[in-house]
Amino acid sequence: MTSKPILPGPGAIEPINLKDALEERYLSYALSTIMGRALPDVRDGLKPVHRRILYAMRELGLSPDAAYKKCARVVGDVIGKYHPHGDQAVYDALVRLAQDFAQRYPLVDGQGNFGNIDGDNAAAYRYTEARLSETAIRLLEGIDEETVDFRPTFNGEEQEPVVLPASFPNLLANGSSGIAVGMATNIPPHNVEELCNALLHLIKHPNATIEKLVEFIPGPDFPTGGVLVEPRESIIEAYKTGRGGFRLRAKWHREDTGRGTYQVVVTEIPYQVPKSKLVERLAELLQEKKIPLVGDIRDESTEEVRLVIEPKSRTVDPVVMMESLFRVSELEIRFGLNMNVLSHGQIPNVLSLRDVLWQWLEHRKEVLVRRSQFRLRKIEHRLEVLDGYLIAYLNIDEVIRIIRFEDEPKQKLISRFGLTEVQAEAILNLRLRALSKLEEIEIKAEHDRLSKERRELQQLLASEDMQWQKIAEEVRETREAYSKKTELGRRRTSFAEPPEIEVDLEQVMVEKEPITVILSEKGWIRALKGHLDDLSKLDFKQGDRLKRAVKAMTTDKLLVFATNGKFYTLSGNELPGGRGHGEPIRLMIDLEESHDVLELFVHQPGRKLLVASTSGHGFVVPEDEVIASTRKGRQVLNVSEPDEAKVCVPAQGDMVATVGDNRKMLIFPLSEVNEMARGKGVILQRIKDGKLADVRVFNKADGLTWVDAAGRTFTLSANDLADWIGQRAQAGKVVPKGFPRSNRFGPAFG
Repeated sequence: MTSKPILPGPGAIEPINLKDALEERYLSYALSTIMGRALPDVRDGLKPVHRRILYAMRELGLSPDAAYKKCARVVGDVIGKYHPHGDQAVYDALVRLAQDFAQRYPLVDGQGNFGNIDGDNAAAYRYTEARLSETAIRLLEGIDEETVDFRPTFNGEEQEPVVLPASFPNLLANGSSGIAVGMATNIPPHNVEELCNALLHLIKHPNATIEKLVEFIPGPDFPTGGVLVEPRESIIEAYKTGRGGFRLRAKWHREDTGRGTYQVVVTEIPYQVPKSKLVERLAELLQEKKIPLVGDIRDESTEEVRLVIEPKSRTVDPVVMMESLFRVSELEIRFGLNMNVLSHGQIPNVLSLRDVLWQWLEHRKEVLVRRSQFRLRKIEHRLEVLDGYLIAYLNIDEVIRIIRFEDEPKQKLISRFGLTEVQAEAILNLRLRALSKLEEIEIKAEHDRLSKERRELQQLLASEDMQWQKIAEEVRETREAYSKKTELGRRRTSFAEPPEIEVDLEQVMVEKEPITVILSEKGWIRALKGHLDDLSKLDFKQGDRLKRAVKAMTTDKLLVFATNGKFYTLSGNELPGGRGHGEPIRLMIDLEESHDVLELFVHQPGRKLLVASTSGHGFVVPEDEVIASTRKGRQVLNVSEPDEAKVCVPAQGDMVATVGDNRKMLIFPLSEVNEMARGKGVILQRIKDGKLADVRVFNKADGLTWVDAAGRTFTLSANDLADWIGQRAQAGKVVPKGFPRSNRFGPAFG
């Protein structure tokens, strides 16, 4: 019994390796996806489906001044003639081209429900209508003048353009996104006036740097606005490599609601974030208590976006509240940049900003040349016809006789008057009514006008400089049409520097109230409500007295400097209350029994401090560097026994005054003192047989001030201090007359 063949028909079955077959077929699929679906062409910024939609609408006569037609009609033409895919896929692409919140410069003018920023879908295509926008006409301009190549459609019955002429820089103006096999693209929209300015600069300076181009194109311009908070350096780097991203935030402002209360109103949300999903997410976060600063959120949007966010209490800082929301919600997004496009419609590659602009200019140059050549051919044909008309006009009777009586009038005309085939055909095709228009003056006038245009076109085709001038004129015309002064052209996305604040949710929930922090000589600390000026009635334990009284807020950080050279950090809201004598500070910080607290003061970000030890060594340290995150504190000034830390004063001024317990004072420039985060420091003053007593930083122009034991203030001018001014590390001279016996200048912190 013979087995039946696996496949019907004659011929042997050809065996093939499954791996090779899969590789070949998958590669074909991948290339088809990359070139036919996912990546836009760098020249017109379109994918095939969008290009086919625009071309089909043009063929339907849907110009901006024509009547709207049903989208069903457009979709039918697209899938029937050009794009053999699903109708819903084509309609979705059409809808997106019409959405002013999705497209920076919409290519389709839609009528009906085309969806909204909430994320709602458009109505079915049988209900909506569409026509081309003015921007789409710019993409199609010149398509009938042999400016681009055409290819057969999928069934060979029609012709479709390979690319559009694109007198509008659509790729960067409207952006694009897509996912292919093994690669993706994501290009944000930009402002056309800025693009045109960069293009004009690039025409004049073809080797322009990305840094220079970014001066013209500072960043994307999203249709939904928002605030771009990406640093300029990373924007430049993204445009250089074609890969990167942009941080985009919602735009908001504060509205006062009376009696000290307020609400925050969000008027612009990040691009491609559905508003309804955003509100839903914020409501979830509120319910889960992940945004403790927020009291309520509601959507009051009409056609304009208006999200109202109410704070938990009137004391919440709106900037801090919004920073906390930006971190956990899509009120801030990172929009990726991946300029992966098709060069010349064939080569997928990631281009820099300059490459994208330049390849568009090269396309415009090719379109200009092809358009000029097409026009030149038309002119030459017309001139040839006009020459024939002139001969016919001058010999009209003979021409009529030949046409009436000769058997082969065409050949007779050619031989009788030396005409070309084109001229003879044109004369034979003349209607009788046209004979009245055949006036010699009109023929010669048109001939002269066309001859002049031909010379200009020949000059244009022969000169590359003239071609670039013509392209620059077109770019300037586009810039004028899409000027920032127009509603469509105005920049919508603004730029801002994000506030440099660290959001500690536990900290910001603290009620901001004034307090006076009291520290006793024996190390007991407490916080009294309000800012107290009269401290005479304060009560202390027997044998104890006031050491420091600091006016602060409950939201402040307090810095403690101890004789071991360490800084400790306390929170104003965590200090014990004013009832009783407070608590020992050693319960809050790990301070050895052998050491004591030197200074207590409110932390001021950005300030600098001068710290010094009894040995006379010291240095300047940024106050932000001394914040301690644990009870153990932060070692800043290194000291070795028997020396210990002695002084901590603000480094605000240009001169340093030091005094030793030997009552010798030295004054020298602050610039001679090193700035560091930790160490022993440099010698400030050499004190023979003694120790450093005090230090003060002051402005030379203001003079040196000290407070005596009776609380009186004395100030010596720069001239009076001349004898004590020297260089760092000198011994100094005996203190001025009237200097306190305590060898101290007085309180360092106000």
